[in-house]
Amino acid sequence: MESQFDTSNLPAADFLGFESLLSASERAKLDDVRDFLAKEVAPSAGDWWNRAEFPHDILPKLAALELSTPVQQGYSHLFGGMVIAEMTRADTSLATFFMVHHDLFVEALHQFGSPDQKRRLLQAAMDLRITGAFALTEPQHGSDIAGGMATTATRDGDTWILNGAKRWIGNGTFCDYMLLWARDTETSAVRGFILDATLPGVTRTPIENKIALRTVQNADIVLEDVRVAEADRFEGIDSFSDTRRLLLGSRILVGWQAVGQQLAAYDVARRYALERYQFGRPLGSFQLIQDQLVTMLGNTTASLALMARIAQLQDGPGSAGTPEGPGMPQAALAKSYTTARMRETVALGRSILGGNGIVTDYGMAKIFADAEAIYTYEGSYEINTLIVGRALTGLSAIV
Repeated sequence: MESQFDTSNLPAADFLGFESLLSASERAKLDDVRDFLAKEVAPSAGDWWNRAEFPHDILPKLAALELSTPVQQGYSHLFGGMVIAEMTRADTSLATFFMVHHDLFVEALHQFGSPDQKRRLLQAAMDLRITGAFALTEPQHGSDIAGGMATTATRDGDTWILNGAKRWIGNGTFCDYMLLWARDTETSAVRGFILDATLPGVTRTPIENKIALRTVQNADIVLEDVRVAEADRFEGIDSFSDTRRLLLGSRILVGWQAVGQQLAAYDVARRYALERYQFGRPLGSFQLIQDQLVTMLGNTTASLALMARIAQLQDGPGSAGTPEGPGMPQAALAKSYTTARMRETVALGRSILGGNGIVTDYGMAKIFADAEAIYTYEGSYEINTLIVGRALTGLSAIV
């Protein structure tokens, strides 16, 4: 039975109107993004997820939005974050693809690429005529990758010989290039390379049987005596601190994903509460259901407020305690707090849908499952919490 209520007159999920902080042109562009997602992504996202297939045919349409690294194009960090939230709201997997390609691979070209590398690759990557991945995590090294990186790079004249393995590499099964991180066998410094994924010695194996982000094509990568030209080494990368510069931005964007995931859960749960009748009344008329919806909205609003403040610091550094904008402790707090709230929010949403909450037909099961990936990547909740704890006390509990 459908609801007798007109939901268009109900308050937006952005309960405190953070979107009003955007410029008029950014609000208009965000509306364009929403229109695209509503027409091209939302109707098919569940099917892509069920089949664990990536929709390659959508890439030209996605490129037409001209949103590659929006801050590099003059947009605010707040706008960039809200774009990721809206993409996640429509489909977490597509948002993850977008972040890996644009905010890690393309951003690395902007920050660290040589003039020649930018000439060869940057515009094509921005236009999604070529796709990129970010190959950092290894089979035995995740949170401890900074000190434990086992993939090696050995200089041999005008080339480097790469050996090792990477794991959980998003876009890894189909990307044209990877930003691959390896340790210099001579100096122990961490180097970054633009790796042509089709080179001899590169083996890519899809990671199967995932319960989250099924549309994202994660891969195991094995490197056996892969030769990479010196011209494809990132000249601007000579230590792991350069990696952290990229991870700082991507960790913040995962916080925005946690916002988008909660917006999606709230959308589905509220609609269901109004359309589903039990005991002759809509579920939304029961006190306990309203309490759950309010908690979901509160979590979402608190997360959005935190991320909006982080974006303000990125756009205009100078606040007390953050003279150069947010650092890794602020990014870690954002990621750990918002993903913890997200976990509670999607669980409440799944509960509101009852048995229908465990099948993808109703949307919530996909949202619920994808949240687990967001909770884990870009540093687990525990690691991010300890990064903040170290900043608060001056004492490291990690090592």
